[in-house]
Amino acid sequence: MKKLIAASLLTILFFSSFAKNNFEEAMKKNIELVYSANSTESYQIAINNLSRIAEAEPDRWEPEYYIAFAYTLNSFNESNNNKKDQLVDLAQKHLDKAIIIAPDHVELLTLQGFIYTAKLSIDPASRGPKYSGMAMQKYNQALKADPDNPRALLMLGQMMYGTAQFMGTGTEDACKTIKSSIEKFDTYKNENEIAPTWGKGQAINAYQQCGN
Repeated sequence: MKKLIAASLLTILFFSSFAKNNFEEAMKKNIELVYSANSTESYQIAINNLSRIAEAEPDRWEPEYYIAFAYTLNSFNESNNNKKDQLVDLAQKHLDKAIIIAPDHVELLTLQGFIYTAKLSIDPASRGPKYSGMAMQKYNQALKADPDNPRALLMLGQMMYGTAQFMGTGTEDACKTIKSSIEKFDTYKNENEIAPTWGKGQAINAYQQCGN
């Protein structure tokens, strides 16, 4: 009986490990598709694949995160404001699903701020008063959860920079925050192989705007 129980446990562990490896490999392939996408069509291919993974792995936040991230990025490629709004709304829908699974995760808090920033960018004059504060709040909340997260630092720094330019004030603090994010990108340890890694190139470009 003991041998039978032991054999059963080994079988369960084997299939569990096999399923995990398959999930991570599928995720890594489609994360790369998101990172390399440059058109609505290429984003949609990644989104469709990730949607199938999300259905198969309903307890993992990562598939819904990357779907939301892909929709957010694609919104910046769209020229029509109504379509931009539709894409950002889809991003929010999928992020909401991820938040149910991991409500206080730093990457989800950061992406929520990014989605608010995307909403703001569609019509800065009318949306700035609402969404700038909401985005700032989420970036600060993300840094409270993890002060070393480079994406949270980058997005906060960029929001600070944009706000300073709009208000006609100094950008020194914003540039310091962006510089700090670049340093953190070199030392930050991701929790696993499918954790978000985006942002370093964006941070370097943002810091160059500071005149450095």
